[in-house]
Amino acid sequence: MAPGHQSKVIAMKVAVTGAAGFVGSNLVEQLVRRGDTVVAIDRQRPAATPDIAAVEWVGADILDQASLTTAFDGVDVVYHLVAVITLRQNDENAWRINTEGVRNVAEAALDAGVRRMVHCSSIHSFDQYLCGGQISETSVRSADRALPVYDRSKWSGEQELHRVIARGLDAVICNPTAVYGPADHAPYSRINGMLRDSARGRVPALITGGFDLVDVRDVAAGLILAGEHGVCGENYLLTGEMVEMFDAFRMVAREAGRRGPALAFPMRWVEAILPVAEPVCKLFGSDLVSKAALGSLGAQPYVDGTKARTELGYAPRPVATTMRDYADFLVGAGQLERRRPITLPRRAKAFA
Repeated sequence: MAPGHQSKVIAMKVAVTGAAGFVGSNLVEQLVRRGDTVVAIDRQRPAATPDIAAVEWVGADILDQASLTTAFDGVDVVYHLVAVITLRQNDENAWRINTEGVRNVAEAALDAGVRRMVHCSSIHSFDQYLCGGQISETSVRSADRALPVYDRSKWSGEQELHRVIARGLDAVICNPTAVYGPADHAPYSRINGMLRDSARGRVPALITGGFDLVDVRDVAAGLILAGEHGVCGENYLLTGEMVEMFDAFRMVAREAGRRGPALAFPMRWVEAILPVAEPVCKLFGSDLVSKAALGSLGAQPYVDGTKARTELGYAPRPVATTMRDYADFLVGAGQLERRRPITLPRRAKAFA
């Protein structure tokens, strides 16, 4: 809780776009737990979703402003989570959803008289290559056309939102780093899927590099805090903990009683073969070995979460806690059979 804020929670009617997604499902759970009534907006309700009186599922189209305005009737706060995440250089659908979709939600919220909108953007709306090794809310944004479409579209979406803010909408923007952790459901998010493979002992080696990982439950909590205490028009970086991917993958493997990756290859080795490897991977429908996929790992910017901590009262948990909880989740979901814990050295071999 941020200093000076009241701890009393007043139940509200809220709307969540992308409610069936990874972040959305965790956010809906927290909102219901605190007593809010939720209008859950998604194209299709997940079959496994339990019937909860406090949750109304609506199939409004994110590109249809009129249907959104209807869905927002009587809503106090709108949490906008819908986005297309891709590593492609260009993708027309991703651009529309991540830009026009934000504008539609914002204009519908304004028309419906919503008190506040919380937009879940991304760390990728900041240029990780020109940030000088550290990202804060004042860092350079992803305007370079050479950047992947996801990076450019997330920044463009924020610009669309600011145009509606100028017309009177009260809105704040949150920028999570790399989101992972429980609960998640198939198809798993990119990071969670790779961590699950490591927990199963199926990742023998990795490349060097790291990033700031943030627990999905902390992101959901941060969005709620932004709705309560954020300043209109401001960005808040929702961070977790900077961690080397090699260490993270071994950490979750140890929680499952497996060894995890034994080797970490230098980024420069992969970059050297990228001109050949990237087209080959595309033939097999994979973008894991691509300039966009490796870019963030290579940049390794430190992401400064001070603003969210001090102004919102945001307090993320350590990565070790999330790795333990994620392994527990996989076991409970029947995705993993835990073995007897093993003791490993802190680091395995990494090539220089």
